[in-house]
Amino acid sequence: MFKNKTLLITGGTGSFGNAVLDRFLNTEIKEIRIFSRDEKKQDDMRKQYKNDKIKFYIGDVRDLQSIKNAMYGVDYIFHAAALKQVPSCEFFPMEAVKTNVMGTDNVLTAAIECGVKKIICLSTDKAAYPINAMGISKAMMEKVIVAKSKTVDPQKTLICCTRYGNVMASRGSVIPLFIEQIKNGQPITVTDSDMTRFLMSLEEAVELVVFAFQNAEAGDIMVQKSPASKIGDLAQAVKELFKVDNKIKIIGTRHGEKRYETLLTKEEYSKAEDRGNYFKVSADKRDLNYDKYFVEGDAKLSADGEYNSDNTQRLNIEQIKEKLLSLEYVRQELEDFNSRKNNPI
Repeated sequence: MFKNKTLLITGGTGSFGNAVLDRFLNTEIKEIRIFSRDEKKQDDMRKQYKNDKIKFYIGDVRDLQSIKNAMYGVDYIFHAAALKQVPSCEFFPMEAVKTNVMGTDNVLTAAIECGVKKIICLSTDKAAYPINAMGISKAMMEKVIVAKSKTVDPQKTLICCTRYGNVMASRGSVIPLFIEQIKNGQPITVTDSDMTRFLMSLEEAVELVVFAFQNAEAGDIMVQKSPASKIGDLAQAVKELFKVDNKIKIIGTRHGEKRYETLLTKEEYSKAEDRGNYFKVSADKRDLNYDKYFVEGDAKLSADGEYNSDNTQRLNIEQIKEKLLSLEYVRQELEDFNSRKNNPI
């Protein structure tokens, strides 16, 4: 698929970038470019992978020229650079706009100018019915992606988007927090035990991007079907895996949090194409050349159904434990924890 091709990953020092490297580095790909602002993380990756196929570029998606400098000779882009933390975006909403909206526009502008063949942009369930600054900025990002996809011949540059829920054990997510609290003998802090969230592994996130790469048309939003769990059940599952009796402490919701997350709105669900493990939401291809009064509108929208973390498959505690154990991060943390417990200093 990527034989003799060059792939650029924006925000490439994050969890997703590392997962992509693990997935593709030992294939016949020609080069993987890691673009980010963080020289420390880039240096850590350089030492970790020690592979000449990886090239590192310091820059910021907010700076059009810096992203363009990294893009010459690139065939494909996975655009993962974003501000993702809900509370911090609530306090600094314009920073979310600069990175998630304007930064994405810069990436797409540079990609079109440089003749990049395909760009897959990463979005989030928080963009559907957004109530917080992070979700609103991601929803606007999706609008930029769809609008930009209409300005270029897809045979030259194809632009599309993926949208998915919580990525388990990614940087800043709740599972590493629970494990850290267990290791420190602290209470496990849960915002709302009945709150539900989708559960997806990093590997599944990469496979969604690959599916979009292979199947999406210009302006499409691709969504992977995912199971979900209650946050209280997730905390209990982590406790049982580590065989600890840390108290679960309910602390209340944080700034901008939802009770459940939506991957497809009612409007999107009514027109989504079911592709087995995925949904495909095609872009509205109409232009602004409407008659003075509408002659023919779109099909009537259904008021029924949406795809959210309350109506998807709900995992029980045993199923959550099984999914947690599929993560290398959790297995390693569990091994280290048991080793220290059995061999105290």
